Amino acid sequence: MNISRVNVVLSVFVMLVLCSFIEKEDKPTLFLIGDSTVKTGRGDGGSNGQWGWGSFIADYFNPQRIDVRNKALGGTSTRTFYNNPKLWQQVLDSIQPGDYVIMQFGHNDASPIVDTLRARGTIKGNGDAYQEVKNPLLKQNEMVYSYGYYLRLFVKNIHDKGATAIICSPIPRNRWDGAGVVRSDYAIWAKEAAEQAAAFFIPLEDLIVAEYEKRGKEEVGRLFFGPKDHTHTLQAGAEVNASLIVDYLLENPELGLKRYLRK
Repeated sequence: MNISRVNVVLSVFVMLVLCSFIEKEDKPTLFLIGDSTVKTGRGDGGSNGQWGWGSFIADYFNPQRIDVRNKALGGTSTRTFYNNPKLWQQVLDSIQPGDYVIMQFGHNDASPIVDTLRARGTIKGNGDAYQEVKNPLLKQNEMVYSYGYYLRLFVKNIHDKGATAIICSPIPRNRWDGAGVVRSDYAIWAKEAAEQAAAFFIPLEDLIVAEYEKRGKEEVGRLFFGPKDHTHTLQAGAEVNASLIVDYLLENPELGLKRYLRK
């Protein structure tokens, strides 16, 4: 092979490598953050069959066009996820301009603000109130803010990175009042926080409640939840929740994720 032909081959090889690198760099990432209703344990259902919707939503996206990373962790609240450098800071360090972050918290924010078990609760609401407490786990003073305030902190961090923030209202528990599902104030506060921080919002509680009430209490309890757990969904419940989010993305292209879904 003569020198000119070698140069041509090398040039083609370099171009292919560069093209693949550019394609990889241009591909955005969708990060999921939240509690166990987004990802339970390792996200594999475990021995109790509990699943979060984040374990199934990636199946709807084209992996050639977008990466989906489920960084949620069971047991966390907005406060503990935001403040733990091994959780939010690691996600934040990975976010690039053009990426997306879907967040869903709330169930654990209702826990006590100060206790010796997890100390994960937040002030109820979406205000700017704060409370200085002695955190018995960290053994230091800590400023604790409202649920909505932490959501707004997430959004600001995401926007500062040039990425898109999407807040989901928390999924409803399997609790009923007659033929209706009991709703949570956290869904209201999540919507308020999204509006105040100029983030996109997915009314996930509304979407799921409509689905549950259409099916009825007996069917929902039998198919989507275990007999002793009214918070964590079984696989069928998590799959329905993921599909409802995807339907919303399809119907609301302004959120920006419709183009990455499988055709």
